[in-house]
Amino acid sequence: MIFVLLTLIFSSFLNSVNGKVNGDYNCSYSVTFSTPDVWRYSPSAVSCSNVISDAACNVLYPGVGSGPPGADEFQDRPLPCYTTDKVTPAAIVEDVKRAAIASCPKNCGYCCLTPDYKCSNVAFPRLNCASITKTQCNSIAWRTIIAQDCPASCGFCNMGGCVDAVTDCANDVSICNVVGLQDFVNQYCQKTCARCPSTTATSAVAAAVAAASAPCTTYSPDSSPSCAAWAKNGFCTNLSYTLAQRKSYCARTCRIC
Repeated sequence: MIFVLLTLIFSSFLNSVNGKVNGDYNCSYSVTFSTPDVWRYSPSAVSCSNVISDAACNVLYPGVGSGPPGADEFQDRPLPCYTTDKVTPAAIVEDVKRAAIASCPKNCGYCCLTPDYKCSNVAFPRLNCASITKTQCNSIAWRTIIAQDCPASCGFCNMGGCVDAVTDCANDVSICNVVGLQDFVNQYCQKTCARCPSTTATSAVAAAVAAASAPCTTYSPDSSPSCAAWAKNGFCTNLSYTLAQRKSYCARTCRIC
């Protein structure tokens, strides 16, 4: 009996030290396979802003400790975010969860479930989408590439692949018409100044159609067994890869002469 009591106390102590994302594990990851109850919030869990005021969210969804959860932190998800129960383990109530996502996604660690984050990254990105940081999301060097290849990593899902490389372009839209700044806005303020290239996707499709309609009688064999899956995810039309690269791996599947 004493042993059982000590075990329960020790288990409770571990949970208080390590913490865990209770009940609903969306937007989180397990720290170690040997202790599946120990979870951390992923960066995309808290990278958005609350829809209503932070003050209101702090009242509706009070976090454990000093405030909302942080990326890679151990912290219990507030119960009101996903259930009407008062203790854990708790049953997930979908209506309650939807309300939290719609109003206070940051406080509840649900940013990755909001429309801005709920989309697919491209199959063959130019960088590792899983390791993108908040700093990179706002970086002049990375924002354009991330918007095209890893939109779900930075909340760019509704941007159509086009963002301002400089985050404060929209603060003064008059720069779009300044003669001496045209080179700058064309490169760094494409979203604000409506300079987004509109032919990229069309060109990719056209290239694929042209390749498919070329007068070939035979095609070189695919060198990769994954070509069918890759093609479904856009490999044959992804201009991040050269024609030579696509032909080298999947000439038959992509119908490249």
